[in-house]
Amino acid sequence: MNELIEVKTKEDVQVVSARDLHEVLGVKTRFSLWVKQNFKHFRDGIDFTSVVTTTEVQNNGGVQARDLQDYVLTIETAKHIAMMSGTDKGYKIRDYFIKVEQAWNSPEMVMKRALEIANKKVEQLKTENQEMKPKALFADAVSTSDTPILVGELAKILHQNGVSMGQNRMFRWLRDNGYLISKKGTSYNMPTQRAMELGLFKIKENAITHSDGHVTITKTPKVTGKGQVYFVNKFVGEEGLACRI
Repeated sequence: MNELIEVKTKEDVQVVSARDLHEVLGVKTRFSLWVKQNFKHFRDGIDFTSVVTTTEVQNNGGVQARDLQDYVLTIETAKHIAMMSGTDKGYKIRDYFIKVEQAWNSPEMVMKRALEIANKKVEQLKTENQEMKPKALFADAVSTSDTPILVGELAKILHQNGVSMGQNRMFRWLRDNGYLISKKGTSYNMPTQRAMELGLFKIKENAITHSDGHVTITKTPKVTGKGQVYFVNKFVGEEGLACRI
């Protein structure tokens, strides 16, 4: 089938340049007026889309780029406009578009496009799997780790994952969301019963012997490996936007 006019594919839809159609139809009316006369029957954004193309023109012995207003037409719209011209050339172009559509919708072409889409999806999944693999390995390693970290270190991990977070803000968020005790007193900033049952924290106790011989016990909340994965997912996973402060 000889190509009368170039038909392109945009987002799996066959389209035609309005300027190309104007030229092939041999219309004498200037392009802008032709558009005004013919496009009033069609819907902007559905049947046609405004675009700007670039062409090269001679200027003072040199070449200069110039922007041109154009429109992307669906092949269905292009068929109607060709037929509306009322010329033999117009009907010939319409028949050409019909043949192009028939070829496009043939079982072979439908199968070809389906395979292309499937292959793209497979490649996309491969890429996503490669990107997620290091994260998954890190998550598995951390979740089974016996080495808990300080809340300030958790804030640093979140910061490395794109969350603007410091130690004080991390403590405040944990208190505000029921993971640490907010009531002032000896249990202030200690894990809540719920957080402990989830396995998110451990409490590290240190005995400090003072110069007069008396001993005091300090308690420090530390985030377990499971807790690290839990909070990173809270902030940078699907729920991330809701958790950021």
